Amino acid sequence: MKHFYFIALLTFISISAFAQLQVPVELQDYYDATSFSISDGEQLKDFVATTTNNQHTNILSYGQRHQYLYTADANLDDASEVVLMYSGEIRNEQEYLSGNNTYPTQTFNTEHVFPQSMLADGIYDVARADLHHLRSCDVQVNSNRGNKPFANNTSGGTYENLGSTWFPGDDWKGDVARMVMYINLKYNEPFTDVGTLDLFIEWNIEDPVSDFEINRNEVIADAQGNRNPFIDNPYLATVFWGGADAENRWETLSVNSQEENNISMFPNPAKGNTVTILSKDSITVAVFDVLGKKVLSKTMTTNQKKLDISTLNAGVYIVRLSSKKGAITKKLIRQ
Repeated sequence: MKHFYFIALLTFISISAFAQLQVPVELQDYYDATSFSISDGEQLKDFVATTTNNQHTNILSYGQRHQYLYTADANLDDASEVVLMYSGEIRNEQEYLSGNNTYPTQTFNTEHVFPQSMLADGIYDVARADLHHLRSCDVQVNSNRGNKPFANNTSGGTYENLGSTWFPGDDWKGDVARMVMYINLKYNEPFTDVGTLDLFIEWNIEDPVSDFEINRNEVIADAQGNRNPFIDNPYLATVFWGGADAENRWETLSVNSQEENNISMFPNPAKGNTVTILSKDSITVAVFDVLGKKVLSKTMTTNQKKLDISTLNAGVYIVRLSSKKGAITKKLIRQ
């Protein structure tokens, strides 16, 4: 593998939070947070990457894609049909090309938006079958695209083979951008294999998330366990990589430095079995180990000051302290 996000939470420490992205209620269990600090894009990127990796609990084989892909690509008006990538055509879901398919008409196959031929050896088996970058596509259109990198067509419009590059079409360029961003985030595959970061930032803005993508994200999350965070909120790309603002699907909260100073945690390093947490508001405390696993959780009122850490082994932990005013994180060392 090109990277190990299992240790990424080591970098997610002591953020001076001046702004927060409020995670919607329906996604708070998944992201294990009520809000995200956006004061440091790299630290937030590590946190979201770790979540994306750790929540991928059902690793599919490539052959298993047939069980899920056509539900993910379903026409929202008729679940027996699929919407094809690039062309936008509608086909009967039974028309997929496969030696094991007995349906007489087979017109579409599986497009890897990030070409499987470019995936690194160490991640190939997992990434090749990752539904978040697989799409149903007309056989001939898929062949025409091949593994060409993406590029802009100055005149816009529908998909077009530009010779050595490929334009996915105005209706699909945002989908492409968010799929490629997902592959970069989860597998650390370089943008330069399939285009440029600036191009995908532009497309993420110009072609907002559609109802089709939202439904697709839900179907794949049910199948694999993990989500594409850039479909949940395209603005995460802005926080991670900069550029003009993409659509922000989550509420933004302001948290000033004074509020952060109102929450304190000591002693740190901790030698005993408790730490003291002082706050003017009731808070929820969540403690994560370096693998990103939550190992302790407690809601504390203003009258409660001691957090029992006797179950924690010696080591480094990340403590997320959330209140109605936002959330901050701190590093805790247990000796």
